[in-house]
Amino acid sequence: MIWPLLLAVLGAIVGSFLATIVVRWPEGRRVRDGRSACDACGATLRATELVPLASAIVQRGRCRRCDARIDPRHMWIELGCTLIGAAAGYVAPGPVGAAGAMFGWLLLTLAALDMAALWLPDALTGALALAGVATGALGVMPAIEDRLIGGAIGFASLWAIACGYRLMRGRDGLGGGDPKLFGAIGLWLGWRLLPGVMLLAALVGLGAVLAARLTGREVAADAKLPFGAFLAIAAYPAWLMMIGLGA
Repeated sequence: MIWPLLLAVLGAIVGSFLATIVVRWPEGRRVRDGRSACDACGATLRATELVPLASAIVQRGRCRRCDARIDPRHMWIELGCTLIGAAAGYVAPGPVGAAGAMFGWLLLTLAALDMAALWLPDALTGALALAGVATGALGVMPAIEDRLIGGAIGFASLWAIACGYRLMRGRDGLGGGDPKLFGAIGLWLGWRLLPGVMLLAALVGLGAVLAARLTGREVAADAKLPFGAFLAIAAYPAWLMMIGLGA
């Protein structure tokens, strides 16, 4: 059981960096913009204040100097990456699990950015796609042929839907990053799991809309939803199932 523990710890560390990307990048701030500091008072944070998860718990999510609330996305992304690493290490101890953890960490980052800013950066989607091709070339299931077909089908299917919607309605129904993300997911999962991922993503989206309405928030028919986030949320359980059943 060493691999779940190792990847969980690594996930917490990686999550700390990825959370910084999610918080700073949409604001136009550089990720490596000097030492970590409180966004409210600007005080430089000490090493003891940067321990993933532990610091947030000890400090109750607030700055020790000004008592300002620290963006909760830091803690949630660190926790998410920890759980992703543990799950990957459990279903596939070894390098395959490490690769799967990377898949999940990138998906979580993309989902968080899409939910925060309706943005799926090409740099991260491209990294996800390249990593999918690389792991397939190294012999990790599914076969590289299935991955390449999945990448083509994933991108082409959503691109065609987006084009058809634009022709019929005269406006965009999908963001430009959604087909690229679905293609990248296909490069990890192969083509066979893509229908299931699409169905689960649609159910997650429906659940999000219903939850919003139940809490009193109006969701207009033309409201923009982070569909890329729904795809990312659906894709990682599909990978866990695929590897778990294939092991």
